[in-house]
Amino acid sequence: MANKQRYDNGYDSNASTDTPGEHSAPILERTDPTALQKHVAFFDRDNDNILWPSDIYNGFRELGFGIIFSIGSLLIPLFFSYPTRLAYSYFPDPYFRIYINSMHKAKHGSDTGIYDSDGHLRPALFDELFAKFDKSGKGSLDVDELWMLLSNNRAAADPAGWSFAFMEWWTTWLLLQKDGRVWKEDLRQCYDGSLFWRIQEDRTKEKGWRQGYGWRDFVRSMYKEGTWKEWTLR
Repeated sequence: MANKQRYDNGYDSNASTDTPGEHSAPILERTDPTALQKHVAFFDRDNDNILWPSDIYNGFRELGFGIIFSIGSLLIPLFFSYPTRLAYSYFPDPYFRIYINSMHKAKHGSDTGIYDSDGHLRPALFDELFAKFDKSGKGSLDVDELWMLLSNNRAAADPAGWSFAFMEWWTTWLLLQKDGRVWKEDLRQCYDGSLFWRIQEDRTKEKGWRQGYGWRDFVRSMYKEGTWKEWTLR
């Protein structure tokens, strides 16, 4: 992955402002990104303000996801390319590219609302999420509390939104869980994108990224403990 001059969230300060046809997007200067744009900036492999499907796949691999799961991540450009394309054309992008500068157009229903309609972060709603669903008061959310959050946010007649929200939270838990819980500061960094740079850096160190849950964890836990929730036995 090419080195980037980046802000504290990894957003590049030397991005091109060409037209979409030239693999770039001119709506917003990348010197003033929204939280949602920062959230996806890690995946912008060549810093052209466009996410190709290969960018998504390679980004998931860099975060430690396996080949099969990373192939599954290609559902992201499949479903979210067209909404971001609408900032420029009614015709779908033939390469299923995602346009970062219009990322806010890919917001879906039945979400937390922590990103506003322009993609800015709403800190008060983020804190309210934990005040409402963190029943243990530990500053984190376990699987049951995440399920309550999903159920609470489901809007009527919005199966697409329910599905997208489930996939997002499932991926978040697989990437972040520690002792079976998603911790508040980790989730905050996930929303603003800085978490992904942190994981990438940790994976280059001897100890690596020590959080998350994969198929090896599942097999080991089932074999040794007879349950996939091994942290409940500690």
